[in-house]
Amino acid sequence: MRLRFFVITVLISLVTSAAFGEPLYNRDNPAPFHIGIITGTVSQSEDELRGAEMLMKIYGESSQGGMITHVTYPDNFPSEQETTIGHIIGLADDPLMKAIVFTQAILGVTEGFRRVKEKRSDILLLAGEPQEDLIMISEVADICVHTDYITRGYTIPLGAKKIGADTLVHISFPRHMSVEPMSVMRSIMEKSCKDIGLKFVIETTPDPTGDVGMAGAQQYVLENVPVWLDKYGKNAAFFCTSDGEIEPLIKRITELGGYFIESDVPSPLMGYPGALGIDLKNQKGDWQAILKKIEASVINAGGKNRLGTWAFSFGYTTVAALAEYAKNYIEGKFNYAPGSEQLLNNIVEMYNKFCPGSKWRAGYLIDSMTGEKNPKYILLLQDTYIFGRGYLGLTDIKFPEKYLLQR
Repeated sequence: MRLRFFVITVLISLVTSAAFGEPLYNRDNPAPFHIGIITGTVSQSEDELRGAEMLMKIYGESSQGGMITHVTYPDNFPSEQETTIGHIIGLADDPLMKAIVFTQAILGVTEGFRRVKEKRSDILLLAGEPQEDLIMISEVADICVHTDYITRGYTIPLGAKKIGADTLVHISFPRHMSVEPMSVMRSIMEKSCKDIGLKFVIETTPDPTGDVGMAGAQQYVLENVPVWLDKYGKNAAFFCTSDGEIEPLIKRITELGGYFIESDVPSPLMGYPGALGIDLKNQKGDWQAILKKIEASVINAGGKNRLGTWAFSFGYTTVAALAEYAKNYIEGKFNYAPGSEQLLNNIVEMYNKFCPGSKWRAGYLIDSMTGEKNPKYILLLQDTYIFGRGYLGLTDIKFPEKYLLQR
């Protein structure tokens, strides 16, 4: 087992580091097709952007004869949906384009994908973390993937209780609560807390895309975490739906008390480097080394057994896994069949490829009204890692079906 783990780790290291050498494709050896990737900027979703950069190092940039075309959506995306749609359609103008990966799939992606399908039905469309109506986007996307927000509505409260919390504070704002996966997750969290004996409370922060911007939203969190700890006690665990507000949340929890199980889009890079002043440039791309260094910093700062994450970034891994799936599908190596167990196996295989040693679980989204599965919407769960303690074993728990039916 140790030898197998070592071999996998070495292979991943070769793929994600300079040891990989020159990109597989270049001007002298051009790629036979292109894969487009759209992510947020560093300020909105750094992990996804880094995943795209890693793929360009492996397969080369299309402008240089490589396989990958990468563009970013605007930071103020709610009011610039036409720009987002334009980016998607623009990729389809490339005659060599055979797949488009968009993550996080923000407002405008459904319409952009719809227009691409009308124009180029041969392009495979893959959406990560959709933020629009799940039925509508799964009608135009070939595959949608999301963190298993249904199961996490149970596992996050359960994890919080396992490490000593007596309260779960859910932090968000109206725009996010209009996104179905986020609102469903909160609903299940509330029911779960009641059943396992946790107090569930809601706090609202400014929307980072609003007038105050990201800086104003972060300042609000910095100023209010002490207030919330006074209000709910130092055994309160906090969950926040905004990636940008995670850093000040972690900073204050580490300093003052409380618990933090994992972020909405889980990643060891989500908030920790900025909150604790951790320099990770020498660990770039090596997720095991990143986790180890962050863990040491968390423990040194007094956060042992109180703060956690997924060991591998979901955003980073989703970009890599979906693009790798697309490549295999285009090359005829995968037999894509919506709703099949084989598709789930293919997707998990791609996630495992970039996450040596981690444990993933995948399943199809089940409609709470009809009980039918959505054959193109896949939910993924990775076990939670608590710094100073290790994995909580949450991927092995049985999810109570009553939450699925009553949400």
